[in-house]
Amino acid sequence: MKYLLVVLTILGSISLTAQEKVEFKTLEKAVLASGTQLRVDAFPSEYITPRPVDVWLPENYSDSKKYVVLYMHDGQNLFDGTTTWNKQEWMIDEWATSLVAEGKIKDFIVVGIHNIPKIRWQDLYPEKALTEYMPDKVRDSLIAEAKKVNYNIDLKGDDYLKFMVKELKPIIDKQFSTAADKANTFVAGSSMGGLMSMYAAIEYPDVFGGAACFSTHWPGAIPSPNNPHETAIFKYMEDNLEKSGTQKFYFDYGDKTLDQYYPKFAKRVDAVFKAKGYSDLDYKNLFFEGADHSEKSWNKRLDTPLIFLLGK
Repeated sequence: MKYLLVVLTILGSISLTAQEKVEFKTLEKAVLASGTQLRVDAFPSEYITPRPVDVWLPENYSDSKKYVVLYMHDGQNLFDGTTTWNKQEWMIDEWATSLVAEGKIKDFIVVGIHNIPKIRWQDLYPEKALTEYMPDKVRDSLIAEAKKVNYNIDLKGDDYLKFMVKELKPIIDKQFSTAADKANTFVAGSSMGGLMSMYAAIEYPDVFGGAACFSTHWPGAIPSPNNPHETAIFKYMEDNLEKSGTQKFYFDYGDKTLDQYYPKFAKRVDAVFKAKGYSDLDYKNLFFEGADHSEKSWNKRLDTPLIFLLGK
């Protein structure tokens, strides 16, 4: 018994030490409109592959006040276009600065979780849609086809959410002055990140007060006729989305490049949320004509979901 207690104590100490080693460092050369960008180069995790995590703090950040927290996927594309692959950015720091100054939204910080390109799909796919809502024969066939071309279909969506909720959020709430309750915690992303934002809010309704889902990739994989992914995703939503009253959901879509595949899903999305009692007060699904699938398009309309979710 004594030996077991010693082992447990040691393991607990190791876990605590790992947490204490999470240190966000200022990115001195970050090109920002205002505020400060901090980073952990490899956030430790027992659930997913470690990756960089950024935190953006507004210009007058103070420990004397509590801040809303917006968790965002694809964190490397949020703040500084000089460092991104396509030289585009969400411009979240620009929008946050102007909207707060205008008194339209609450003070907030942004937590940006970087993606790892080779496993982005596996991390951001709403896992239960495939494992619980796709017919066995269909799922087995998809897995077999993926193996033929050496494609990794080892989904990590549920572990990705465990990372967010059980590992990342506790550190953020400990190290920064946050309003940690559901009413002040939101999640956002685009494309597969839009799917994961929806999935996060549905899977953890006591953690996230709302989700902003840009150009949500409803096909789930490569768009194709008779796509089993989209059918499974909507079945998952129908069964698991809670009734209206405690969360807000924002969706949008354009009609250019990859977004050209999304308009046909609008009525289907609306029907799911209408059946659960959602109205204009807690649900939006907006069409932006001429918008394509890019950070440039998403940043043009970023003010709309920010005001919808974080408005005063």
